[in-house]
Amino acid sequence: MNVKIHDSWRSALQSEFEAEYFHALVEFVKNEYRTKKVYPQAKNIFRAFDLCPLNEVKVVILGQDPYHGPNQANGLCFAVNEGFAHPPSLRNIFQEIYANLGYYPKSSSLTAWAKQGVLLLNSSLTVIAGQAGSHQGKGWEKFTDAVIKTVSSRQNNVVFILWGRYAQNKEKLIDIKKHLIIKSPHPSPLSAHRGFFGSKPFSKVNKYLKWHGKKEIDWIG
Repeated sequence: MNVKIHDSWRSALQSEFEAEYFHALVEFVKNEYRTKKVYPQAKNIFRAFDLCPLNEVKVVILGQDPYHGPNQANGLCFAVNEGFAHPPSLRNIFQEIYANLGYYPKSSSLTAWAKQGVLLLNSSLTVIAGQAGSHQGKGWEKFTDAVIKTVSSRQNNVVFILWGRYAQNKEKLIDIKKHLIIKSPHPSPLSAHRGFFGSKPFSKVNKYLKWHGKKEIDWIG
């Protein structure tokens, strides 16, 4: 498995790529792709990093692991490619954008968000088809925790959006003196009505970015 990742990340995370745990993770993931149906496509494992270089990160949205259904996972958390049904969490995210900003995003792929500096990061970057959480505890979390810490240390005035308890457990990795953390329940149908709806994270992001002299995110993308 060749690790295709933007040079800014490759440089910043070099010690992770050279670590023993990461070499073991790579061998595990290679074998999983050889022997099972795994999502996303191997070429898209690091797509979030390719679309959003480290020095351009303005917002981090943290998911748990990729969608495990067919034609869903595309390497960006919560996103699905155009032409496929929107999973419930994504539908609720779009509903909150409409309630917050008055429009629905044009594309479910969320590629335009990533290109504007939104790092759409899953904690685990791969999953076995039909088996949610199947690649948790294999090393991905150690790697993506390092990603969060790298963004926190190297960038200034980033907004970290932590939806749900799992994501909120990552708060300890973030320097709260330098960054804004937005927390709410997860957008899944099981919890969205307990505080995700009405939380207005998207306008809060843009208010913070504007205050710090950064270009706001065009969520309609």
